Parts: sequence; C-alpha cells; structure tokens
Amino acid sequence: MTEAMISARRGSPVPPVVAALAVVGCIALAFFENYLSFLFAALFTLLVCGVPIAISLAGSCLMYVLLTGRVPDVVVVHRMVNGIDSFPLLAIPFFILAGNLMNNGGITTPIFDFAKALMGWMRGGLGHVNVGASIVFSGMSGAAVADAGGLGTIEIKAMRDAGYDQEFAVGITAASSTIGPIIPPSLPMVIYGVMASVSVGQLFAAGLVPGLLMGLTLMVMITWLSRRRGYKRDARFSVSVLGKTFSRAFLSLLTPVIIVGGIVTGAFTPTEAAIAAVVYALILGGLVYRTLTWRRLLKVSMETIETTAVILFIVAGASIFAWILTSNQVTQHVMGLLGPFQDNPIAVLLIINLVLIVVGCFMETIAAITILVPVLLPVAVASGVDPVHFGVIMVLNLMIGLLTPPVGMVLYVLSRVSHISFEKCMRGTLPFLIPLVVALLLVTFIPAISLWLPTLVYR
Repeated sequence: MTEAMISARRGSPVPPVVAALAVVGCIALAFFENYLSFLFAALFTLLVCGVPIAISLAGSCLMYVLLTGRVPDVVVVHRMVNGIDSFPLLAIPFFILAGNLMNNGGITTPIFDFAKALMGWMRGGLGHVNVGASIVFSGMSGAAVADAGGLGTIEIKAMRDAGYDQEFAVGITAASSTIGPIIPPSLPMVIYGVMASVSVGQLFAAGLVPGLLMGLTLMVMITWLSRRRGYKRDARFSVSVLGKTFSRAFLSLLTPVIIVGGIVTGAFTPTEAAIAAVVYALILGGLVYRTLTWRRLLKVSMETIETTAVILFIVAGASIFAWILTSNQVTQHVMGLLGPFQDNPIAVLLIINLVLIVVGCFMETIAAITILVPVLLPVAVASGVDPVHFGVIMVLNLMIGLLTPPVGMVLYVLSRVSHISFEKCMRGTLPFLIPLVVALLLVTFIPAISLWLPTLVYR
C-alpha cells in the first residue's frame, strides 16, 4: 500500500469548531473576491474535514473556477486529463505492481536473511540489517510505505524476538523505509521528472548515492544508540552462512541490478525497466519460489489497480491546482519575495528546505510535488541550482515528512503493523530524524553527491 492509498482512505478528524471556522473563512474570502486566498482556504477546509486529498484538490479548483468565471468549468477536466497524459507516468503502475509482487511472492525473506548474515555481527546488528535490507528492497519497490508494510513486518518481529526495544525497532524501520523513494526506482522521482520536464533516468541515477548516504548516517546513529543501550551483536560472522544466504537471495538481489543497470546503461527506459521488473518478479514468484498463486496474483493486481487510480487522481487534481497557481503568476511573486537572496543559493536552498519540510508534514508526497514544482523549481534554477539536484532535495525533504505528524503516513502503517500506538511510533522515530536531516543538508549543499553519477553516465 503506497502513501497515496493511505491518504485516500484515512480521514483527518478535527474539532467541529475548527471546521466551522474554516468554512466561515472560505465564505468571507469569496465575498471579498480574494479568490486566490479562497483557493487555499477551500483546500485547507476540505482537508481538515477529512476529504481525501485528490477530491480536495479538484474540488477547491472547481469552486475557484466557478467563482471567478474567467474560464469555462470544462477547463478543469481538460487540465486534469492533460496532467496525466504523459508516457513516463506509465512506469507508475508497473513499479507498483512489481513492488506488490515482491511483497507477496516471498522475495523479501531471502533478502532479509542475506542482510542478517552480512551485517548481523555488528553491534546492534539487526538495526544494521534493517537498513541494509531496506537499501536492497528500495531497488525494487520505489515507495516508502511498500517498504514499511512489506519488510517492516519481518524486521520488527525479528528485532522484538532478539530483545530489542519495541520503539527502537519501529523507529529504525520507519527511518530506513524512507530510502525507498530515493534509490531507484522511485515513484516520486517519476512524478517530479514529468512535472519538471527532467530526464527520469538522470533522476534515478542522482538518487543512488544520496540513498546510500542516508543508509550510512542511519547506521552511525544505530551504532551510537546500541552502545548507549547495551545492545549486543546478534550473530557471529560466518562465511558459510553468508554464502548460503547469498545463494538463496541471489535471484532476488538481481532485481535492482536489472532495473538500475538497465536504466543507467541505456538498455531500458524507466517505463521499460518497470515492465522488466514485473516480468522478473512474476518469474521469481511463480516459477522459482512458487509462492505466487493465481488467487494471490489476482489480489495483487486489484491492489495495483486501486493504488494506481488513487495516485493518478491525485496527480490530475494537483495538476489543475498547479495550473491555477502558474496562471496567477504565483511563481513570480515567490521569486520577488526571494529576490534579495537570488545571489545566495545557500540562503535560497535553506528557505526552500524549510518550506518543503513544513509542507511534507501536512501534504501527501505526490500532491506536494505536483503543486510545488511549478512554483519552487524556477526559483531554484534562477539561483543556479541544477533541476536534477533539486529533484533529489525535494523528494528527500518530503520523505522526512512521512515521519512527522500530523500526516506521518509511514508511522500510521507501522503503528498498525507493530500493534503499538502512533505516539510510541513517533517517539521511537525521533532520534533517527537527526541522521536523515544530516543527510539532507549534505545532499543540499554538496551537489556532487547527487550529480556525480548523472554527470558520469549522461552528460
């Protein structure tokens, strides 16, 4: 289940007084013909009343068009259709299907066993295994929630059985799952590439090193916390065990090699790589591991259709919202506000990072990308920031937002998987926000971390 599915299903209960005040504010703004402010107020009102984000976006835009009367209301439909009429977006359903097949085809267990044999000998071993397994699985799913819901169940149970604190287990599982959309393939990167007219292949290449950096910083934090809390090594290093687990996991480990290697070498486009991943997952689950039954395949297919529909509905609704912002020259207003900092890319990036982190706390990732790219990308480019570099910064920021309330979609998933309260999940995750923020700052202010591989391969 992806972030979009959770945002579509989960309401946002608020006190009736807050909802009533939001409605009154919308009416007042419409009365005074402050239509652009009304657009944001209407979106906020619908969201706080628990309306799914796709309907909130499309509904607020339709109300804006009807109130202003500047364009025919059919423009809303046209813009929504144009927003999803893009060939690269075809990669989304295939990557979702590939991730679902991995989770339901018994492919995650061999990966976890191999990671345990490889890193279980370190202090706080299963914490490191958690990160390592997420790095490998991120090369298959492209979604943080898929990682948390798939590998998370295995990882949390293993850490509980080994005597780790429950909040520690949930916290590192939540933090490591955010690596998924950074290391290719990545659904948010596909959306960003479409909105920014940037090569998805370059974006995938740009995310590889930052994803590994995130894993490294998390492992440093695990080592420090393990020393403070007295966690021991979970297993002795054994070459024979490592060899056995590697042989069992070899075919699973080839999945990210096929996807990433095919894109980087030019053998596949991202969409073709997604199709190849689906075919390979079907072969592994149906013929090699024999865990993929017809009933399970039907269930996976229906989940993929449902998730894809939700994501594309969000993209369509956010596309009309972004068009309204662009047509009202919001980008120019933002550039005017940041005008004094245009000659200082560091200041601009700091401000943009703060904006993205705040937005990530309240808005679903795909909607945030679709709305904010037309507004923030021109500002960043005007300050000399490479669009590919900016894409990695944006996605990494929004991934951190998945771990923060009030939205915190990864926390909601792990709360359900681990059967502990949302508050305990949040408390366990807090220490691991530090290494993620450190990785974000390094990626932001050292462009070579993101641009080295795209420059080497594509430029």
